[in-house]
Amino acid sequence: MSVQTWTWILVGITFAIYFGIAIWARAGSTKEFYVAGGGVSPLANGMATAADWMSAASFISMAGLISFMGYDGSVFLMGWTGGYVLLALLLAPYLRKFGKFTVPDFIGDRYYSNTARTVAVICALIVSFTYVAGQMRGVGIVFSQFLQVDITLGVVIGMTVVLIFAFLGGMKGITYTQVAQYCVLIFAFMVPAFFISMQMTGNIIPQIGMGGKVEGGAFLLDKLDTLHTQLGFNEYTSGTKSTWDVFAITLALMVGTAGLPHVIVRFFTVPKVKDARKSAGLALLFIAILYTTAPAIAVFSRTNLIETVSETSYKDIPEWFKNWENTGLIAWADKNGDGKIQYVAGKALASKKPIYTNERGVNGERLVSNASTAKNELYVDRDIMVLANPEIANLPNWVIALVAAGGLAAALSTAAGLLLVISTSISHDLIKKQLKPNISEKGELMAARIAILVAIIIAGLFGIYPPGFVAAVVALAFGLAAASFFPAIILGIFDKRMNKEGAIAGMVVGIVLMLFYMIRYKTGLIGVMDPRPSSEWWFGTSPEGFGTVAMIVNVIVSVAVSRFTAPPPQDVQDMVESIRIPSGAGDASSH
Repeated sequence: MSVQTWTWILVGITFAIYFGIAIWARAGSTKEFYVAGGGVSPLANGMATAADWMSAASFISMAGLISFMGYDGSVFLMGWTGGYVLLALLLAPYLRKFGKFTVPDFIGDRYYSNTARTVAVICALIVSFTYVAGQMRGVGIVFSQFLQVDITLGVVIGMTVVLIFAFLGGMKGITYTQVAQYCVLIFAFMVPAFFISMQMTGNIIPQIGMGGKVEGGAFLLDKLDTLHTQLGFNEYTSGTKSTWDVFAITLALMVGTAGLPHVIVRFFTVPKVKDARKSAGLALLFIAILYTTAPAIAVFSRTNLIETVSETSYKDIPEWFKNWENTGLIAWADKNGDGKIQYVAGKALASKKPIYTNERGVNGERLVSNASTAKNELYVDRDIMVLANPEIANLPNWVIALVAAGGLAAALSTAAGLLLVISTSISHDLIKKQLKPNISEKGELMAARIAILVAIIIAGLFGIYPPGFVAAVVALAFGLAAASFFPAIILGIFDKRMNKEGAIAGMVVGIVLMLFYMIRYKTGLIGVMDPRPSSEWWFGTSPEGFGTVAMIVNVIVSVAVSRFTAPPPQDVQDMVESIRIPSGAGDASSH
């Protein structure tokens, strides 16, 4: 059967499972809609958390980033996995014991202020919409390539799927759907890795195969280093980033992970405090399966790409290359007229994605209208490395289709979690807690469903008309979470003297500073036409790592302001003490 037929079959089966779970897990109360009734087992919650966490960025983009960045790409592995250690040790059990529905709920009550709650809601919306934009775009790209539909239609299909299981079941439906999605995405990620590792190194375990020998007796990484240097690139296993920037990006990703609202809310769904710790540990184990495999896939795909494409005549190029040309994720401009693809060090065509025309070149390639004068003739989007990897390696069609189903599972699971955060922030933290305190449970549930419907529509528009920084969402959303939520949460747990004035000032300063830097140095919208060069970065810090700087500023401002203003009420200080007492807790409170 063809790839498209296999894709329709596998995507159809997985979607049917998701819909079945959504119907079975319909939410009948706000407690079920917000925290799945507070009765999810640690095992199920660990799998759901892993699926919630491993978005299209982890499934599609991370291995692609590592394949191009080489050693420097280790920041994503260290930051995203290290963040879960922080989450398990410093946040999850204490927040679970507090027993609220959302992060803004914790901040509003801990800092005895609706103003603090509102600021937290705004921060949650900014972080969540920044992150969800990339998820919906990823859904559109996968549908476009594998099911041969327009990207816009692909986004609409994705919106519909998320709407059904999120609208019906809320957190209850999303949780059990995410358990199924974890099984799909991890199977889809690992099967091609097993195939290619065996194909290239003779060892079926990719983590071992990456360090193994290839045909001819050379180690795979040595071979890739040689290929890199021959093409003028730095060695794959050597780094180019400064020590400070590596530290800044890693820390921003770590504390950003620990501050992401859609991940934190997962620990409100388990019955007891010890279950929060268990589910955090299990989630780390489930995540590690993918995260330890990603570097191997990066090495395999990078090696295959160079050997398949570089110095190859376009008329002899494999069919996969021509298939992916139409997505805009790969392109070639024959600058020297020799009919061969020159893949060498130097900017690839342009600093931005190629703009396609309907014309064809003399070699049959699809022309691009913004090819630069750079030496490199090839443009390769990093997202192609995982999605096209099975095709590059000539794997069976069902494996290629499986990757499509896995990519959709990863994107949809995270999108659902993010959209629920948006929904509950509006229905619970704004409407119930501030605007209409006397609203009935039925009315609040209806408000939550209306909010999730509106949020899905907005998220879909982000996917169809992506802002200029969507490609950088992988790290920037974490910088925003690090700059805003993490200090307020960690100080709220461990500093009794932290008051509402300090928390509010810190969150506002942190997120405004991060937004300014992100827009100024990543999108170039403030005062210039293009993003500013790395030579102008503050303290040599990249936009992906600036969350660390903004977080430090947030902490300094929070502590300083709190020390010059009145201490929090005694009952709030007592509450902070009780949160830290290592004893069990009852069910998650309903309001």
